[in-house]
Amino acid sequence: MDYSEVQNIAKQTMNYIKQVIKPEMNLMDIRQKCEEKMMELGATSFWYWDIGAFCFSGDETAISVSGKNYQTSNKIIQENDIITIDLSPQNNNIWGDFARTIIVENGQVINDIEAIHNVEWKHGLQMQEKLHLEMKQFVTTNTTFEELYFYINNFIVQNGYINLDFLGNLGHSIVKDKADRIYIEKGNHAKLSDVALFTFEPHIGVENSIFGYKKENIYYFKEGNLIEL
Repeated sequence: MDYSEVQNIAKQTMNYIKQVIKPEMNLMDIRQKCEEKMMELGATSFWYWDIGAFCFSGDETAISVSGKNYQTSNKIIQENDIITIDLSPQNNNIWGDFARTIIVENGQVINDIEAIHNVEWKHGLQMQEKLHLEMKQFVTTNTTFEELYFYINNFIVQNGYINLDFLGNLGHSIVKDKADRIYIEKGNHAKLSDVALFTFEPHIGVENSIFGYKKENIYYFKEGNLIEL
């Protein structure tokens, strides 16, 4: 498998779980269903601490924690709820990495951001769309990880949000060993184009809110243009 195929495992799994999620399910069920689906689609393992699906709901969506310390809670999905799922499939040391925040209203997953009734949730997902668009417009083959870090973190604050990531970073390189990752962080002067692929995954919220929002894609440069994997 190549990187696009493994990333497609994550994308197909996210589409699958959106059709399955309903009130009264718990997060452990959701995690299990995601991991089983990824294995069914061709994943052979999970690269991030052997956890295939990091799942959070409600007030947990603002929590940022290392996979080393993560435990899936037994929270029950409500009629109106917010859920973040971060998927880490792997096949032969080739990674996928894909996260989305999912909104449930009146017992149904809302796929169209504009159709979300909860204004805070709608604005959070709209902001994620803006961040990915802003990143794509800002970066060039000469942009460094640090330059992107400062630019996007400033953009987050200017728009009334905060970066919830426990390390303050916004993504990382895609490698074979998780210990070899380099991050979109202060002090990293490598160019984004120096790595084969990188993630962009801002985890944001509004100050003093219990909710957080995440959207993660993998990107790479092809003939000088930034492409989503």
